[in-house]
Amino acid sequence: MKSRHSCLPWMLLLVTLAALALVALAVFVPQAAHQSFGEPSPSLNSWQRFNYGFQLVWNAGNLTQPLDPTGSEQLFSIQSGESVLSISNRLEQAGLIRSAATFRFYLLWTGLDTVIQTGTYRLSPAQTGFDIAQKLKSTTLTEITLAVLPGWRMEEIAATLPTSGLEFSPQAFITAAAAPEGLDLIPAGASAEGFLYPDSYILPRTTTPDQLVSTLLNGFRSHLQADMLAAYSTRGLTLYQAVTMASIVQREAVVDTEMPLIASVFYNRLAIGMNLQTDPTIQYALGYNTAQGTWWTNPLSLDDLKIGSPYNTYIYLGLPPGPISNPGLAALEAVAHPADSNYYYFQAKCDGSGLHNFAETFDQHQQNYCP
Repeated sequence: MKSRHSCLPWMLLLVTLAALALVALAVFVPQAAHQSFGEPSPSLNSWQRFNYGFQLVWNAGNLTQPLDPTGSEQLFSIQSGESVLSISNRLEQAGLIRSAATFRFYLLWTGLDTVIQTGTYRLSPAQTGFDIAQKLKSTTLTEITLAVLPGWRMEEIAATLPTSGLEFSPQAFITAAAAPEGLDLIPAGASAEGFLYPDSYILPRTTTPDQLVSTLLNGFRSHLQADMLAAYSTRGLTLYQAVTMASIVQREAVVDTEMPLIASVFYNRLAIGMNLQTDPTIQYALGYNTAQGTWWTNPLSLDDLKIGSPYNTYIYLGLPPGPISNPGLAALEAVAHPADSNYYYFQAKCDGSGLHNFAETFDQHQQNYCP
């Protein structure tokens, strides 16, 4: 029988060779990936460089070969805050790339995962995964998605522009919105406030400020229905007055289903010559609150309620001079078709739900105050 000790040198040799092979592999794989797929992101650690590099080298065809050389172009939108995992999976589901996993490893390897921006891209399965990844860079973005939320004033829309992908300043947009051109919806001399329709828009990156304003106004026009106009007229309101009331309803309501009831309160107050006394009009008059970092000061002080502005509905009767925000369809419909009520007051419930308690008399209203 051979001595057990005689086998030890061979075992040590095999272990040594295996260790050397692993070291060589650990060095070779990142170098091979570097040569084929570019320099790795400096944020990657040694294990990530090896792991991602191995995946790329082993599955190189998933990036260098198109899924369908005869495929046609299609639009692909990336949402705000969307993860690389989600983007990769949706690209595969859309039939644009061969492998979501390999595509994700490439984005992580190159650091492209940190420069992809929200927007809409024109992509094709005739492109390789490598080409599609390059197109997702912000510098090649041809279309962007701009979201305008109900209740925003024009300055809040402007504040989103620096990160939107559009190539003009917030002030350029405000200037264009303050004096819209060729518009038949708004009285002469009025700004576009109230008519910048809240929605999600796909826009060319080269859109100008005037074109953006026009797009938002056309969004409003496309949602304005004949029965709404007739309802406003029946209630003695011009379109501009109706949008003004809707802008207040939009700011007062947290839950859309309450909007018709809130609108009824304002109609009831107007009918008896009672001040609207609505806080959002005060907030609009106050403008930007630097300390709070918002356009909507909250809470309001007693001095705030005394501000000498025609938008102060605690002092001046009737509707304010114009809209205070850009209302959505639910608020516009609530003003056209308010609830039938005898309420003159409403107060936010104390449970944080966003709902309101409604009252017919001031005494009942006081009972709804939170302790």
